[in-house]
Parts: sequence; structure tokens; C-alpha cells
Amino acid sequence: MKIISTNIGQRTSFQWNGKEKFTGINKKPVNHPIHLGKSDVIGDVVIEREVHAGPTKACYLYSADHYPYWKTRYPDLDWHIGMFGENLTVEGLDETTLYIGSIYKIGNAKIQITEPRQPCYKFGFKMGDQGILKKFINTTFCGSYVRVIEEGEVQTGDEFILQEESSNKLSVAEVFALIYASHRDE
Repeated sequence: MKIISTNIGQRTSFQWNGKEKFTGINKKPVNHPIHLGKSDVIGDVVIEREVHAGPTKACYLYSADHYPYWKTRYPDLDWHIGMFGENLTVEGLDETTLYIGSIYKIGNAKIQITEPRQPCYKFGFKMGDQGILKKFINTTFCGSYVRVIEEGEVQTGDEFILQEESSNKLSVAEVFALIYASHRDE
């Protein structure tokens, strides 16, 4: 896995059900390293800290390999890297083989895979279709949040170096499927 883009968002507003709402989902690529902090990416705007950021959601990764799939389904969107609100766009990220608890070194930071992203209405608004939420849920293309074990700088071109593979072998895709399963196996 390799970072192909580092992305930062600014605070933007939109109208939802007659009310002004704010979001930080509109990430754009930056051409400099970004700092992964313990609770968020330094310089990135996070609006709702109860659902984004914090110790288990300090940074969001999304696979560059999933972009072609979505572009064919939404050809009229103005596509650019960062469309999914990810801080790191990663080539070779596959949620079916990315395990919860695995630890990686990237740049001079150390991260741990924690949980899949669960989409919300702001993602639907951004994509111009609330129906994308169900489409997103019906794929394994959820991306992953990470815990930052050691803060540090990461940049385009940095490769993920596996430090410790999780012993539980529960993939991000499997957890994502469990979250949305109609019948959960406790």
C-alpha cells in the first residue's frame, strides 16, 4: 500500500432541510506532508468530533483503487482525489485483507487499523444522491479509520510497512458487513 495523495479539508456550509449545516468532508489534495496527530490530522477541519476524529478515528484512509468503480456509477460528478473525505488516498488498500488491529509504519508515523467508515447524510449530500449511502454500504469499499500510535509526518509516495499483523484476522470489510447485517451474530 502506498499514499498517492494527502488531503486536507476546510469548513464549508450547505443547506439541509432548511438549516445551515457545516462539514469538513470536502478534502483537497495538498502538495506537502501532513502531520498525523493522536486525535486528528493537524490542519484538517473536523466538525462533528463525536463521530469523526478522536483516538480511534484520528485519520481516514480510502483506496484509490475504488475510484473507477464510483466514477462509472456517478459519471457527472466533478471527480478529484479526496472525494470520499479521506485524509490519505492509498493505492493498494483492500478492506478484505486489511485487518482490525494491524499496525503499520508510514512516513515517521505509526498507525493501527481500527474501524470502517460509516457513511452519513453529509456524504450523500456531497455526492448529490442520498441513495449512495445504501450503495456504499452494499460494497466492501468503506475505507478505514486509524489510531495514531506515534505521531508523525506522512506524504505522497510513503509506503505502508507492516509492523505487526493483527492476530484476530477480522478484516475491515467483515466488520463493515457486521455493522450493517440485518441479523448479527453476537
